[in-house]
Amino acid sequence: MLGNCDMRKGKTFIILALVLLAGIAAGYFVYQQARPFQLGLDLQGGVHLVYEADTSQIPQSDVDSAVEGLRDVIERRVNFFGVKEPLVQTEGRGEKRRLIVELAGVIDPKQAVELIGLTPYLEFGEGDPFQATPLTGRYLKKAEIAFDNVTNEPIVTIQFNDEGAKLFEEITERNIGKPLAIFLDGQILSAPIVQDKISGGSAQITGRFTRQEAQEIARNLNAGALPLPITLISQQNVGATLGVESLKLSLRAGLLGFLGVLLFMIVFYRFLGVFAVLSLLLYALFILALFKFIPVTLTLAGIAGFILSLGMAVDANILIFSRMKEELKEGRSFAGSLEEGFRRAWPSIRDGNITTLLVGVILFWFGSSFVQGFALTLSIGILMSMFTALIVTRNLLNLFAGTRLSNISWLWK
Repeated sequence: MLGNCDMRKGKTFIILALVLLAGIAAGYFVYQQARPFQLGLDLQGGVHLVYEADTSQIPQSDVDSAVEGLRDVIERRVNFFGVKEPLVQTEGRGEKRRLIVELAGVIDPKQAVELIGLTPYLEFGEGDPFQATPLTGRYLKKAEIAFDNVTNEPIVTIQFNDEGAKLFEEITERNIGKPLAIFLDGQILSAPIVQDKISGGSAQITGRFTRQEAQEIARNLNAGALPLPITLISQQNVGATLGVESLKLSLRAGLLGFLGVLLFMIVFYRFLGVFAVLSLLLYALFILALFKFIPVTLTLAGIAGFILSLGMAVDANILIFSRMKEELKEGRSFAGSLEEGFRRAWPSIRDGNITTLLVGVILFWFGSSFVQGFALTLSIGILMSMFTALIVTRNLLNLFAGTRLSNISWLWK
């Protein structure tokens, strides 16, 4: 029996030592300035643009593909500004589609509006170096993904209209054995080798693509082929000064809330509250390190999600401690109360966190950018809170099981 107790204590020391080392590493990583936190548009300033896509000239069956292709094109365009973590997303259903672009940091809003608003331009090039040909996206009917009948590998099929078929035949005839480059907005998409003169306006692009790569090529080709102009309907410039002030106020509120939670735990749960404080401190270090490492783009809503997750983190400790105090008052030993407290609290902790996680997933999946930031930080915080409550707090309390301190009732009850 004594041997089992010593083994349990040894295991507890090892777990806590590993957690402590991880906490020190997390704190060092958070403190380092070489890799700063990634701040969102509302905290470091930038521009928020909303465009409306004109899908009236596109068949209903092609709208989804055209809009996704447009989004890919816009993502490449915004990379021109060197903005970290730009947000480009679509919203809407049916014919009403919008494109939302968020560029955080100091940029030229006028230049961003002009560049993003251009209709995607598809062209074909020949020769070495590549020279533009008369064949452009206006002659392309459609690009689709298909599968080779022999190898079953993904391929991209393209179909030109009558005028484009003639141009394509002339170009392929004089470029047999040579690459034919495909450009979108001046950036090369693919450069397949022409195997033979191609008549009829239909061709295949092969290259051992993955399904995802073939879909992306087809989507981008369609983006340059289908006329999908966009119109700016909303522009919001966010100043960096406002973002910095908001960040300071949010961090101050978060710190005061955190200190209030720690004080509450110590006042109402005495020595048990001290363990909750240690657990929450480690929780905060781990969360901040994760935000840096992933990295998570922090917005005001995201910080709110993090602060809310602090409350969720202490909830688990409160449930455990309340059950423990009930068991101690009924005369159970400290070790017995500890085991029974965790056993009785676990169903409530599990159910409460799972339901909140489900809400977080739904908000992230269907919400806009600011809602997604809130949902992401909240979800990460919930998962980390379960770890600190069930692993860190439990092993800290295990250290006192069977010691003299565990027999001093006023410390725990």
